Amino acid sequence: MKNNGITYLILTSNLLVIITILVYFNTNFPLIFYLTFFGQCLLIYSVYRILTDNYKTERTFDDWYEDRSHKNEEN
Repeated sequence: MKNNGITYLILTSNLLVIITILVYFNTNFPLIFYLTFFGQCLLIYSVYRILTDNYKTERTFDDWYEDRSHKNEEN
């Protein structure tokens, strides 16, 4: 399975929710600290993966929005 940047971003978001739940239930500080540190490293890596992803498209800014093409607009 190819892990692209969005997969890492979803994993980072899930980790944030888990940390929030653990803080609510007064989990010990070292666990929260190390999970937060790991989450920050994972966020930086996610942003790196998204920015360096090998994604190609034929669309340009002249194509307007994905759901409605500006070229095919009828008045």
